[in-house]
Amino acid sequence: MDPVEQMYHENILDHYKHPHNFGKMDNASVHHHEYNPLCGDRIEMFIRVEDGRIADVRFAGKGCAISQASASMLTDAAKGKALAEAEQLTKDSILEMLGITLTPIRLKCALLSLDTLKNSIHIYRAYVAKQGDATSDHAHTGERNG
Repeated sequence: MDPVEQMYHENILDHYKHPHNFGKMDNASVHHHEYNPLCGDRIEMFIRVEDGRIADVRFAGKGCAISQASASMLTDAAKGKALAEAEQLTKDSILEMLGITLTPIRLKCALLSLDTLKNSIHIYRAYVAKQGDATSDHAHTGERNG
């Protein structure tokens, strides 16, 4: 393994062992979780939206190092972004954060957090459109199988 690839592997393991933004949030504007039935990975995301921005984002979950590290890295990247900016994060964004080549099966693990984030934003936007204002209420949803 070359030194650059080794550095990325170590970064992934560090995010897995010491995830950023890990834990649940009581005052989330939206709470959503997704599940990958192929491998059992789970990501639960809590997002607090203020003035159209992701004021805070946290995640909880279980799964492989790739799924949990990508959730840690993605929550770092999404925090503080406008919802529209966060929606612009892509598969390539995740792959760049991870810095390694993934097999198609591992790619599904890496993208679980991105799917959870984007679906959370979609649910939040639908809730706001239906309610007209979500400042005091919270949009929640059940589990989705990816």
